[in-house]
Amino acid sequence: MSLIPEIESFLLCPTPDGWITQALANQDIMLIDHANCEKKAASTALTLLFRYVEKAELQHNLSRLAREELRHFEQVAALMKKRGVTYRPISAALYAQRLHKHIRSSEPHKLIDTLIVGAFIEARSCERFYRLAPFLDEELGTFYRSLLKSEARHYQGYLKMARDYAKGPIDERAAFFAEVEREAILTPDSEFRFHSGVAA
Repeated sequence: MSLIPEIESFLLCPTPDGWITQALANQDIMLIDHANCEKKAASTALTLLFRYVEKAELQHNLSRLAREELRHFEQVAALMKKRGVTYRPISAALYAQRLHKHIRSSEPHKLIDTLIVGAFIEARSCERFYRLAPFLDEELGTFYRSLLKSEARHYQGYLKMARDYAKGPIDERAAFFAEVEREAILTPDSEFRFHSGVAA
């Protein structure tokens, strides 16, 4: 996966080994929350589709992304059914909330920040699939490796849109959110989730 070094340099810290250990010990929760994350990713794309109808390129890109995220949800749900994992409600990780609370409220800053946050969420998902895959059974490991290319493409797509719609360079905001994302990943959480820090 040639993009992994790029993604690892985009993120300021790797997923902690303690989280990997918890993921392997809580694979049912990992799959349930992974399914939820795919639905949330599709929902985010659809929300932006309705909010920014005048931006044709964004409409095209996010329509395709929403379809792909829902397809991933269907694949996770099928794996859960095959493995006898009951899909049940669980609380969300605080990760996305920790990033979203720093998004500016005025336009065009709101859009740019939202797209940058989307890039970080997709990059972290890609990094976690990559880190987890070698430790999983063959079926799940193969599935997670199959997601790397699309997650990396989503990360690149969000970042490209942020650059395209910004009135100037986005490096400063990207660096700001890189620090926020690092803190979000390294902050201990009360419960294990796909995007949580290490659960206390």
